[in-house]
Amino acid sequence: MDGFHKLELEYRCQLGYPPFGRLARLECRRRDPLKAESEAKRVLQILQEKLVTEHRSQTTVSAVPCFFAKVDGVYRWQVILRGPDPVSLLRDLRLDDWRVEVEPISLL
Repeated sequence: MDGFHKLELEYRCQLGYPPFGRLARLECRRRDPLKAESEAKRVLQILQEKLVTEHRSQTTVSAVPCFFAKVDGVYRWQVILRGPDPVSLLRDLRLDDWRVEVEPISLL
């Protein structure tokens, strides 16, 4: 294994990224930037409360604008879940108009 791969695996292990943990990316899209932000933060708060009440080991990374925050007049925010089983945290959560990616190829 070359130096890059070894360092990358060590980095991923420390952060709990695949293949040492699992990721889920939730994306909220709205035409109004304030609504996109507030909806992402609302879902983040629900998830953080579930983490505490259910004694989960998942880590919620804060709600942040997507790297490409505005596409075709639509504002995008994302919530990243990291841990052994992030999908189970989404049960009973209404995400009808959200885009949910399990093991996303990219976080951009």
